[in-house]
Amino acid sequence: MNAKLYARFSRFALNFMPCIWGGGGRVTYLSDDFTRLTVRLPLSIRTRNIMGTIFGGSMYASTDPMFMLMLMHILGKNFVVWDKGCTIRFKRPAKKTLFAEFHITSEMLAKVKNAVAENFETRFTWTIAYKDEQGIVYAEFDKVLYVATKAFYVEKQKRRGAHYDPGQGIRS
Repeated sequence: MNAKLYARFSRFALNFMPCIWGGGGRVTYLSDDFTRLTVRLPLSIRTRNIMGTIFGGSMYASTDPMFMLMLMHILGKNFVVWDKGCTIRFKRPAKKTLFAEFHITSEMLAKVKNAVAENFETRFTWTIAYKDEQGIVYAEFDKVLYVATKAFYVEKQKRRGAHYDPGQGIRS
C-alpha cells in the first residue's frame, strides 16, 4: 500500500479508537511519513464536564497513544515502543475547540535512535499541548515513552520470566 493511502487509512482507523472517538476527539491530519499528526477536540455534549468546560479525561484520552503509535510506525517492527506515563498540567478551563499538534522532528528521532543504538533501550519525555486557534495553551502533557530493540526487549522479558509475543503482548 502506498504511503499516502496508508496514512489516510490509519487516520480513519485512529478515529475509531475508543480513546479518540469515545472521548470526543478527532484526528484531522496525519502526514504520510507519520511525523505529524493533529487532534481536534471540540467542546460538545460528549466532552463537556459538570462545569461546562472540556473534560480533562477527554483531553488526555485523545492525546494518549499518539506519540507511541507514530513512533511504532516510523521505527518499524524491529523496535518495541511503550507509552510509560504522563504528567498533565491544566492551565485554564477550555470552552472552545482545542488542537494538539504532534510533531516528531528528525532531531528527536535521531536522539531516540542514538540512545537505543548505545543502550539498546531508552526512556524519554516529549511534551504536547492543547491550544486554541489563537495559540493559547489550555493543557500540557509530558508523555514518557520507552523504546528498545525488539531483540533486547525479548531477552529482557525472558530474564524476568515473561514471554513477549508481538501479536499477543507479554504473558507470564
